[in-house]
Formats: sequence, structure tokens, C-alpha cells
Amino acid sequence: MSRPSPLPPRFERVPFSTAEALAAGVTPRRLRSLTLAAPHRGVRVDARRLGDLRERCSALAVVMTEGQAFTGPTAGILLGLPLPWRLERDPRLHLVALDGTRAPRRRGVVASRSTAKPVLVSVAGVRGARVTAPADTWCSLAVLLGLDDLIAAGERLLGLPVPLTDERTIDEAIERHGSRRGARRLAEARQAMRPNVYSRRESFTRLVLTRAGLPEPEPNGRIVLRSGRRTRGDLVFRGYGVLVEYDGEQHLLDVDQWATDVARLNDLIDDGWWVIRITKTTPRAEIIARTARALAERGWSGVPATSK
Repeated sequence: MSRPSPLPPRFERVPFSTAEALAAGVTPRRLRSLTLAAPHRGVRVDARRLGDLRERCSALAVVMTEGQAFTGPTAGILLGLPLPWRLERDPRLHLVALDGTRAPRRRGVVASRSTAKPVLVSVAGVRGARVTAPADTWCSLAVLLGLDDLIAAGERLLGLPVPLTDERTIDEAIERHGSRRGARRLAEARQAMRPNVYSRRESFTRLVLTRAGLPEPEPNGRIVLRSGRRTRGDLVFRGYGVLVEYDGEQHLLDVDQWATDVARLNDLIDDGWWVIRITKTTPRAEIIARTARALAERGWSGVPATSK
């Protein structure tokens, strides 16, 4: 079998339109080569380059208009918002038409129209298209996420290691969203959101504890040890010297990180902190009971809701 003829250099590593390729002298037979994939009508791309979300978005961008942008779960993943696994593994691309044109109908694309005026931003690795900005993307997720998942995604906007936006920008995005679907859930989630959260599991654990009537912990609060060393705790009940630490899978896979965390927790215990370690398999009732018991030992006089 003969090797396909080379493409013009500008088509070799990026998605391109068949119309542009034909105009540049590429033959129809070459466009039907098995070395090229056709993810969308009128688009071709190197068949080896479609596994990555950014490449798939770049391929669709070839036939998107200026008034269309990626939104919803697609924009959320590109921007680094934590989403449920069912959305992260969904191969469909979500876009919105903002220019009054009809939402395109294409294979593997979930498209909608909107009269909203979201802020649009560029994302590294996605050529030829923009995505809704972090705060507007979060608002677009309100119709797809339950309350707790929406809170967790929203807390990433204000969270660690680096916030994606600020509270004023979030409130402006909610105002732009107006009374559209999901407005009530957005308002409820916004009220529950806290800054400095590092992971979804931290968000979920804090919600479990506060809904049980326990005091609200400080997410990733800074702690200065007697030695002068500065560290953070996942959920810090500062007034009681109690700390809830979530051990994620990275603690099992990264030996150096595990060793660092062991030393850090030992230092905290030596300084008098009551450390409660949990994992994603720890039952909610156990998390509440252990934390309530520790708080009571340190002077808290309340009663968890599950015990009333």
C-alpha cells in the first residue's frame, strides 16, 4: 500500500476544513485517507490527535462561528472545575450560540442558544474558539449538577492552589444568568460557597459536618506551629484545636507526599491538635460522630443533629 501524499505544512498538525484543503490543492482522495479522521462534517484532522479534549474542541472550532463558544461541562473541564465522573467521561462537546444564530446540529455536540452575554475567554490548547469564563461556566452548570456538586465546582472558583476568579465576578455572572433555569440553585450554592477549598471531598465533608449542626470549620486554614513552621489543615476548628484531614488517593500513590503528610500530622499532634483522618470510604455517620466527640472533649457544648 502506497503512503499517502504529504499535506501542505499548515494542515499537518492542526484540524482543518476540507474546503480550505481543496482550495490549497489537496485531492478528495487524500482527504478520504485512513490517516485522517473526520470528527465533523467538513473537518479533517490527523487520526492520532483526537484523544485529547483540547484537540477535539479544536477540531469542532474549525466549523464554529464567532458567536459560538464552549460552555457547560466542556468549558468546566477545560477550565479545571471539578465535576462528577459521569460528566467528565461524557465525550460530547457542549457549545452555546450567542449571536442569535441557530444552534448547530452535529454528531457528538450538545448545542443550545442563549440571549445571555457571558464573558468569553481563550484556553491554552484550544485553537480557534473561546469558552465561557469560569464564573459564567459555573452558572451554566446549574441545570446539570445537584446542589452539592454545584457548591464544590463553585468553591474551585475561589479555591486553591490558585483562585480562578473572585466573588464580585461570580456575583456579576449570577446577575447575567438572571431568572434562567437553575437560578434558584445558583443562589443556594452561592450562599454555601467558601474560599480556600482544595478539593471536592473537602467541600462534601464540610457540608456533612455543618448540616449535622457542628460548628463551621475553616477550609485549609493556616496554622503556625510552636516550632515556627507554617502549614495548613484541611478543615480547621481553630477555637477547639480540632482538625479533620481528608486522605485522598494521592497519599497512596505518591510516597514522598505521604511521608511529608505523616511528618506534618505528627507535628500537629505534638502541638496539641486533635487530628481526625478520613477517606472517601469513611461513613458520614462516623465522620460526624468522631468530629463531634473531639469537639465536645475540647469544650463544644452542642449536640449533632443526628443524635437529637
